[in-house]
Amino acid sequence: MKEIIIDISNDGEVKIETRGFQGKSCIAESQFIKDLLGTEIQKQLTPAYYHENKVPVRKYLPICG
Repeated sequence: MKEIIIDISNDGEVKIETRGFQGKSCIAESQFIKDLLGTEIQKQLTPAYYHENKVPVRKYLPICG
């Protein structure tokens, strides 16, 4: 399940966490929130960000003439 968690501390600091996304889609899916809130001060990427959804490419070679 894909989730975007928004945590607002008592001093007004906002943290956005995405769960269930792979690759760079987390950045695109949470961009609308960043646009509403203003300037981004810090970004911490999780290992899921570096995981790309690669589809295996199968190459078929002719075996018989």
